[in-house]
Amino acid sequence: MSFKFFLSKCSNVIFLVLLITVANNHSLSAPKELPGTEILSWNGDIASRLIDNCDQFLLKKIEQAVKKRNSSSAIPDREKLKNIIGIRDKRTQNPKLYLSNIENIESEYSIRLFRVQVFEGVSSEGFLIEPKKFTETTIFISDPESLATTKIPQILAANGHRVFVPILIDRKTRHNKITNREFLYRSSFELGRHIIGYEVQKVLAIIDALENDKLSIGVAGNGEGGLISMYSSAIDERIKKAWVIGHFGPRERVWDEPAYRNVFGLLNHFGDAEIARLILPRKLIIEPSKSLNIETPRGTGGKPGKLPSFKSEDVEYEIKRAGLSAGDINDYLEHKVKAHEPMTLPVDQLGDLQQRAFEEIDRHNQQLLTKSAELRKQFLSKMDTSSLKKFEQSMEPYRKYFGEEVIGLFEDKYADPNPRTRLLNETEFFTSYEVVIDVFGGSNNLFAYGILTIPKGIQNGDQRPVVVCQHGLEGRPQSTIGKKEYHYYKAFSTELAKLGFVTFAPQNIYIFQDRFRGLQFKANAIGKTLFSIMVPQHQQITDWLGSLDFTDKNRIAFYGLSYGGKSAMRIPPLVDNYCLSICSADFNEWVWKNASTLSKYSYVWTGEYEIFEWDLGSTFNYFEMAALIAPRPFMVERGHFDGVAPDETVAHEYAKVRNLYSAKLGIGDRTEIEWFVGPHTINAKGTFKFLQKHLNWPIKK
Repeated sequence: MSFKFFLSKCSNVIFLVLLITVANNHSLSAPKELPGTEILSWNGDIASRLIDNCDQFLLKKIEQAVKKRNSSSAIPDREKLKNIIGIRDKRTQNPKLYLSNIENIESEYSIRLFRVQVFEGVSSEGFLIEPKKFTETTIFISDPESLATTKIPQILAANGHRVFVPILIDRKTRHNKITNREFLYRSSFELGRHIIGYEVQKVLAIIDALENDKLSIGVAGNGEGGLISMYSSAIDERIKKAWVIGHFGPRERVWDEPAYRNVFGLLNHFGDAEIARLILPRKLIIEPSKSLNIETPRGTGGKPGKLPSFKSEDVEYEIKRAGLSAGDINDYLEHKVKAHEPMTLPVDQLGDLQQRAFEEIDRHNQQLLTKSAELRKQFLSKMDTSSLKKFEQSMEPYRKYFGEEVIGLFEDKYADPNPRTRLLNETEFFTSYEVVIDVFGGSNNLFAYGILTIPKGIQNGDQRPVVVCQHGLEGRPQSTIGKKEYHYYKAFSTELAKLGFVTFAPQNIYIFQDRFRGLQFKANAIGKTLFSIMVPQHQQITDWLGSLDFTDKNRIAFYGLSYGGKSAMRIPPLVDNYCLSICSADFNEWVWKNASTLSKYSYVWTGEYEIFEWDLGSTFNYFEMAALIAPRPFMVERGHFDGVAPDETVAHEYAKVRNLYSAKLGIGDRTEIEWFVGPHTINAKGTFKFLQKHLNWPIKK
């Protein structure tokens, strides 16, 4: 072959390549933005920008909630306080006070141990410091960190007070690097209880045991003990006076404190001044004092947080807001304190009290867990399954409760979506756009972001079904569309688009670890959750999707993996634009998974410290959430080797769903579970058929 002939052949090949390239460029000619939208010009990481936006949104909401509360003339609600700190267990009637032999004898008082039953299986224990003559009783609650060095209860005893010193749960670590207080908080919170409530109950049980005692009873404490003494006094009017040391101050940043200080909805109703008003006109002494240096650092598996160190002017402002002035031990005693140089408390005599106290609360929580299914059954007792119409009517109050009391819905008006888009990718099968839309406007602005994938070949007037494809923990919309995390997601957004579905992959806000987890505690402070943000985002997303010329607003489905599966259980109940929901790699006995301290599958052991939701134990497990989705189609996708939970707990909870759909409502064809041999992943088989069936879309052969 001559060199001239070789060049001729090469020229022909190059010409053919150029022709193919031109043809391809001609066929892949999607506009830079979706028609009818503005161009998206944002640079940088939009997911990171979204988390910052949510953070600012919640801080403004906290500011507004505090301003509204402070301007209210309403009397603080004692029953509300009892409820949000989990005081629900009935205490033992007329409990007996058990005393040990005298451990120490000082010249002015003796020290021994005491124990009194709070309720079955849980006791209040600690020191009793008893002078030979006493005229009053004080329950002094020491912060766990200062118990070994405190001298305040001894000084009180030397000044004529009989002093009980109940022991609080300490901040040491027993499981992983999670403090004992946070560990107990976790399962308690899920079950509608709280470590604060338990320790208040321990104080009140002492008062119960002294019911026939005619002496005046006061409560005092420092640090964590200051919190417990203040809450105890606010709740029980048998307490005649209180002395709070080194705790009182503004609570607007309660979200920055350790997890065990997280009280759902606290700031809507209570700052420290409002709690103080529940004590007044009884005597209340606020003593500003340097806070203990207590901090949970990042990387321990627990929530990062620290006890606040308030500026003096901020403490003074809160004291003034309560209508008080600062005081000290002289004000509490109502006379000048008598000088006394005591020995420290004999903490070595406590033995295994800390372990026993920890195990008692843990055991009590596990007993509550075993009873929780019956509580949820009672809660759902007004569900009427005699007909589909009556069923839907009977579920509306539950849906309202779920939205307002469990998820927490904001009342903001939706903004014009003002969609901004830009071309992300184009193939012979589909075109993808990045999309940003406004959710709320004005000073409380909030936006949503995701990727819209449109199949090729949609004819004018053709309206396609839509599948919203939701990523999991630390995921992104991009996770669902390509090779990056194919082992989890199987590119299910693009695979569904290849079958003819329009798909949208939203950016949910569970990304960037501590950054998003901190949002949960900001939201909790005002009775809201992460889903308080994601529900309106999905409402606006589906409203916008339904308005597009090429989509059918009545055929929009939700399909989520892992944390997206959690979303599948919580968002569709409150966004009725979703005509069906698929929960992949998450469905299980959710309350058990969060509250059990006996199972290796439980979240109590993990670093996902934001996962716990207030009082689901007596309200909504996954069956009850599925009942809010019904009678819309609902499916579970479950891999046998998924580490979320064992097969038996998944089957146990799904059996209730199947019973509701099939036996009670007669719509068994609307629910399925697919078991497959595989791990924590999209399987993309039975679920795809489920979508094609219920979205009335032909199966391609």
